[in-house]
Amino acid sequence: MKIRFIINPISGTDKQKGIEQYIVKHFDDYEIFYTKKAGDATRLSSEATRDNIDAVIAVGGDGTVNECLIGLVNTKTALGIIPCGSGNGFAYHIGMGSTVEKAIIQLKNAKIETIDSCTANGAPFVNVSGIGFDAHIANLFTTLKMRGIISYVKIILKELSYRPQEYTIKYKGIERKVTAYLISCFNASQYGNNAVISPMADIKDGLIDFVIVNSFPRWKIPLFLLKVATGKVHLSKYVEIIKSPQMEIWTSNTLLHLDGEPYKAKNPVKIQLLPKSLKILMPNGKK
Repeated sequence: MKIRFIINPISGTDKQKGIEQYIVKHFDDYEIFYTKKAGDATRLSSEATRDNIDAVIAVGGDGTVNECLIGLVNTKTALGIIPCGSGNGFAYHIGMGSTVEKAIIQLKNAKIETIDSCTANGAPFVNVSGIGFDAHIANLFTTLKMRGIISYVKIILKELSYRPQEYTIKYKGIERKVTAYLISCFNASQYGNNAVISPMADIKDGLIDFVIVNSFPRWKIPLFLLKVATGKVHLSKYVEIIKSPQMEIWTSNTLLHLDGEPYKAKNPVKIQLLPKSLKILMPNGKK
């Protein structure tokens, strides 16, 4: 198997430094590229499909994974991940280890599987997209020089004055109005750092889990955040999960995030599943 490693040198908290020593140790037929600017990972992934590369391994965070994904949807080239970002939501969902060497060992004998991916107004994502509070936080997070979970938590705590928004949603022939803090669209189960939001989400079931966090009393915010941190937020009476292959959303603020990267959309925001559209390297071995 011929592999192309695409490394984002500034992703996350610098876990990728020194990765070449592990690649040399565990792989024979490979090539290494470093990204220099936004869009490089997509270009390198697209070129890999034309060069008959068997797999592209994204070394970085969810944003790097998303860039590589764009070049790999509906191709024969598989996507692998070595998680080196702040959240690593999709990588942890599929069982990747949290250290570089463990992840490389897992991928060495990985098997190729075909999974679903998704789009928001045609823009691809594989883990989660969202509108509302999570998109607001993702947009602020991109402006920070210091990354990592601590910086992410600080932003959330600082922005707790965020107000619920009005949304009109349409799915399965049903049209409704909701007042919600956010609507998150999960192909996988978590935002990152093992903060599981929709534990029943399945990347092969042909459905997206639309998680609606409805308006609730502000004094309950600390309790709600505790449920998020412990992976029990789906049990909250203020959370509704709708399983559907698509949904249309109308709202006054159409700022989204795609796998954690901000994206400005237009009304209506159409979230669409692409069944069996992406080959991935599913890890073998323990985390």
